[in-house]
Amino acid sequence: MHLIFENAIPNLIELWTGAFKGLDHGTHNYELVPTVWDAIGAATASSGPSLPYAFCSRPPNIATYEKAQCTADSWSFWTQYIAPVIMENRFTSQQYYDHFVDFIKLLRTCLQFELTRDDVNYIRQGYKNWVLKYEERFYYQYSPDRLAVCTVTAHALLHIADSIEATGPVWTAWAFPMERFCGSLQGAIKSRRYPYASINNYVVNAARLTQLQLIYNLQHELSLRKVAKESYGFSHDDYPTCVLLPPHSNAPLEPRLLRKIINHLTTTYNSTVTVIRAICASAKIEQWGKVRRLQGGDTVHASALVNAREDTRDATYVRYEALVDKYARQPRRKPEYTMETFYGRLAHIFVVTLPPSTPLGNAVPTTHILAAIETCEIERSRPDVDIHYYSKLGALDMVDITCLQCLVGRIPHEGRWAIIDRSGDLARAIYAADEGGEAVVS
Repeated sequence: MHLIFENAIPNLIELWTGAFKGLDHGTHNYELVPTVWDAIGAATASSGPSLPYAFCSRPPNIATYEKAQCTADSWSFWTQYIAPVIMENRFTSQQYYDHFVDFIKLLRTCLQFELTRDDVNYIRQGYKNWVLKYEERFYYQYSPDRLAVCTVTAHALLHIADSIEATGPVWTAWAFPMERFCGSLQGAIKSRRYPYASINNYVVNAARLTQLQLIYNLQHELSLRKVAKESYGFSHDDYPTCVLLPPHSNAPLEPRLLRKIINHLTTTYNSTVTVIRAICASAKIEQWGKVRRLQGGDTVHASALVNAREDTRDATYVRYEALVDKYARQPRRKPEYTMETFYGRLAHIFVVTLPPSTPLGNAVPTTHILAAIETCEIERSRPDVDIHYYSKLGALDMVDITCLQCLVGRIPHEGRWAIIDRSGDLARAIYAADEGGEAVVS
């Protein structure tokens, strides 16, 4: 953690801004002119409103902010998600940006939850190549006068792969444990005159309490944390992974939204529009303002029902995955469904309760939780850093709520929006095709 986020990244920034130990750019023109760095700082600060609060604290203007006050966590988020967007086309030569992106890709590989042998080999060889370019081609330049750029922390990157082989994935050590522990001690200081006595008592008592919990299996009974309440709002047994939260509305639907719901249910039940429309005439349809993934998941807001305040950070954009008929434009051809990934703004959350229906084979009332999402029309994608660009919203998709995978953030960039997804492979849906697969996009 300290190696990357509190040393390597700040050192690179000092090199780019001409503030590294009194060195200039030498024979390579990698330095950013002050106005460019000011623009990067302003772009970082302006990304705050469109990044959900669950992602990070509001990013500061790094061009004017005291770098020593930036935490490792904030540098981590800036490096992995903000910098690839706002640093593009800022250098006089593309090679410096490409070198930085190589660093980001290696960093993301290091932070994967699981690592294969090939991943470890990629990290080992990747950092070897990266350090060679860093020291020999770009910053050291074979000049003894520039030996200061060959820092111990740059060399230590070469040993990350060895550390992974010896102790496991780096997330076990890069989870900021010491910072979190020290943060927990701040509230324990009850005496200004004898602060260390307060800390000592807290540490001893916390250790005793932990041992009692482990020995007598009393983790819940002796827990000092409040148990998170997941039960309020609306939940249903058919949707065990989420809960719907207020605001709530029973107002009549716009005709276009009702048509979308009917079309979706027609596809779901493999029925006809006429049959579904007749059943929906007696169905109960409600709207909810938020959906939360249980067990610590994201909370996503529906833009049509949740009123955003001036200082609100946008939590309405999502990644969702659904089955799409490859031959949707060929109605006479047998459908063949593939899983595709989409991005969009969650507009509405509907709870549709259908009455018992013989044509649909429902002997009891059946509940469907649906999400209406305005799709982002992707204009450009960068798979290497998982960033996708769009400038406008497209059609409204009606999908089952289980299609929502995660919350995403956005960064304004050159008249467009860059979508950033922090979830990684753990939140990717895995689709096992079967003969009876049904499309869920309508």
